[in-house]
Amino acid sequence: MLVVGLTGGIGSGKTTVADEFAALGVPLIDADEIGRGLVEPGGEALKEIVACFGPDMLDGHGRLDRDRLRHRVFTDAGERHRLEAILHPRIRAEIQARIRRLDAPCCIVSIPLMIETGQTDLVDRVLVVDSPPELQRERIARRDGWSEAEIDGVLRAQASREQRLRAADDIIVNDGDLDSLRRSIATLHRRYLEASDAAPRKPGE
Repeated sequence: MLVVGLTGGIGSGKTTVADEFAALGVPLIDADEIGRGLVEPGGEALKEIVACFGPDMLDGHGRLDRDRLRHRVFTDAGERHRLEAILHPRIRAEIQARIRRLDAPCCIVSIPLMIETGQTDLVDRVLVVDSPPELQRERIARRDGWSEAEIDGVLRAQASREQRLRAADDIIVNDGDLDSLRRSIATLHRRYLEASDAAPRKPGE
């Protein structure tokens, strides 16, 4: 099975690309979805976050206050690393477990911080979704309503555009309409299916 790692900067369109691959029948493993599950009430990861960052990280219903935590970790690199130390090993282990359970020609593993966290070893190919920085900012502001300062903080915490492109085996440029994006995805999908038989197996498969 060919394991393709999907990544890209915030606002680049990773979710749209992932959803389009899934619509083509490609199994999708989403690191963000795994992370959200890990911080559900009662989970060990949430307990560790509260122990590390304090009970004010919970809202009135005992759930993680994501906005408050985001504001805290993206203004302090040390705090961000503490959070990553709690979540990333758990997310990585679950990704590996899900890959082992799959039986398909190829799969997509969506890891937004794949480059930053050095997790390219989990995949056979790195697919980067790339967009011009000004378009990224426009999408983030429209989607999330963040201020320029908030956007700057998140972008500083991520790899640069140049770093992502250097790490890429494949690139999808997402700066046009949805039809153009779908054509690019369909082309890569065919290529991945053709390459799947020759893909090396990941350790533990």
